[in-house]
Amino acid sequence: MPAAWEYWNPVGITFGEGALSGLRDKLAGRSFCLLTYSDHPYFDTLVETVCRTAGTPAVIVRDVEPNPSFSGLHRNCAAFGQACTPPEVIVALGGGSVIDTAKVLAASGSDFTRVQAFLEGRAGPESLHRLPIIAIPTTAGTGSEVTSWATVWDTGAKRKYSLARPELYPEHAIIDPTLTLRVPRALTMSTALDSLSHALESIWNVNANPVSANHAVCAATEILDALPALLARLDDLALRTRIARASLFAGLAFSNTKTALAHSLSYYLTLHHGTVHGIACSFSLPAVMRSVIGHDSACDAVLTRIFGADLAAGADTLEAFLNGLGVSTRATDYGVTGENWRAAIDDALLGERGRNFIGSRDAVLAAAA
Repeated sequence: MPAAWEYWNPVGITFGEGALSGLRDKLAGRSFCLLTYSDHPYFDTLVETVCRTAGTPAVIVRDVEPNPSFSGLHRNCAAFGQACTPPEVIVALGGGSVIDTAKVLAASGSDFTRVQAFLEGRAGPESLHRLPIIAIPTTAGTGSEVTSWATVWDTGAKRKYSLARPELYPEHAIIDPTLTLRVPRALTMSTALDSLSHALESIWNVNANPVSANHAVCAATEILDALPALLARLDDLALRTRIARASLFAGLAFSNTKTALAHSLSYYLTLHHGTVHGIACSFSLPAVMRSVIGHDSACDAVLTRIFGADLAAGADTLEAFLNGLGVSTRATDYGVTGENWRAAIDDALLGERGRNFIGSRDAVLAAAA
């Protein structure tokens, strides 16, 4: 880790059972857009709860995609523009896709072409709008409630973009673990594994620092310990609380480092093979960890706090953990040929997230063989 470093995160955080009830105070009388999912009875209930406790939104936008795309975001922005009173703040109630969509709305207003032009390099940041966000995650995984970027997909061109601006940090994050109690097993697992990837990826990272490392150690240790128990007892609020807290700490870790190689690799799998994000970014973690052992003493020291002194055995433990959850650590099990996977590794190392990785190409290829 560098001798000189910085850490900054401006998001106010309220955490705990029943925290959603504090939304009205955070709104402070401002008109708001409520952004959430559609066609699900649970979110119908949550919309009613927000309207009852925080007041009537200026507009409700509910057609949010699992992976926000150019076409879907055009629709979301158009719906946002139907508000009779211009919203002064966006309340994002949902998983990472909802919070990412909120960041796009905050930057584009009712016209998505603003953000599209910025992402494609045809316009500068001065063209973007600014609107505060209150993020209320209903899953424990993405950490988007404490980061300043959003993932956007051009599915037609099979490209992934990151909308990243300092002003896109949410104003406040309200993390109420009771909101995750209805999350099914598969989504509980994949989102928690996304958090595990955020934590570990912030360690083998050129931007790592002591504060991000402490957050990462706490997050990874909790997920490795609590996730198997939670998957066996999905209604256990104490375990839900531990995973929600771990997700938050992982978010705080990578909010300052961004992710690295495992996430860069995941985009290929998601775009070309439809692999769920949390699985796509976590299945390669043991191989990436093996490739980086011994490369950097500071990285090794942080990993030792999670896995113990024998890091090779720790990588085996990580692989056994994933396999025990039913997650294969072989790329070929996701429909990728060996040749395509090697090419994907080369491409991933050249990508923005891949360039955050402290390891070497040869070591990664050897570990992935």
